[in-house]
Amino acid sequence: MTKFRPCLFAAAAWLLLPFATAPLGAQPAILAVEKPMATNVPTGSSFFDWDSLVSRKTPVGIYRGVVDAPTAQFARFEMHVTTLNPGFESHPLHHHPQEELIIVTKGRVQANINGQAKTVGPGSLLFFAAHDPHNAKNNGPDPTTYYVINFYTAATASVRDQPAHEWEAPELLHSAAIDWNELTPKRTASDTRRYFVDSPTVTFKKLEIHATTVAPGAPASTPHRHLWPMLIVVKEGAIQATIDGVAHVAGEGSIIYMAANALQSMHNLGSVPATYFVVSISSEQTPAG
Repeated sequence: MTKFRPCLFAAAAWLLLPFATAPLGAQPAILAVEKPMATNVPTGSSFFDWDSLVSRKTPVGIYRGVVDAPTAQFARFEMHVTTLNPGFESHPLHHHPQEELIIVTKGRVQANINGQAKTVGPGSLLFFAAHDPHNAKNNGPDPTTYYVINFYTAATASVRDQPAHEWEAPELLHSAAIDWNELTPKRTASDTRRYFVDSPTVTFKKLEIHATTVAPGAPASTPHRHLWPMLIVVKEGAIQATIDGVAHVAGEGSIIYMAANALQSMHNLGSVPATYFVVSISSEQTPAG
């Protein structure tokens, strides 16, 4: 059984997490950054409450570190939350080997990908394929907040140093900005879902992302297991997750990491609907099932 390890943020805050990146036309490099105060290691399932994330002011807004560590199926899992002030961009146009996910929760973001710009709002998803030039800018009147997610697989280390859109196979997921308002809600007996992607990518065996809205008092899922890890980001409301017998209520902005094979179930115990994103990623190290 997967060991459950809740996160204690008072002793596990990051000042600034390193990630591989390069300006357009340059070779990827590791940025020189401050060392973290401690390490959040997701050896088992973990909760990351929004109110416990340590914020750090930057020249363009606010940075909140979440985690940067290896997992059982990934060489590295890095995640942080960025708040951009109006008129600022996160960084210049750049590229890197890891495929990156961005979930927008507040404000509006102009995504620049492969020379094309698209502005999306809360609930939207950005996917940057390996080495595709990209950046993000807040072109709205208010601060914008988004979650940055990087999973490094074995394929990440050897991926071709060339923009993926120039060579990747048609069946693989290409870089995209998917607007929440362009998705069609699909109702089931217990919830409403919006589906973003379900596809292999250059470095992932499979990437599946959807958002689920659960009515007050309703169960989101009965106890079950997955061979792959799952990442939950709560958009609004609150959800109670029970993982390997440990229950925790995650409110708006909070994050749940469910390790592979963890026994999990979720329930909306609140008086208002709860909406959360579900990110499932399989690598070549994920067992077939």
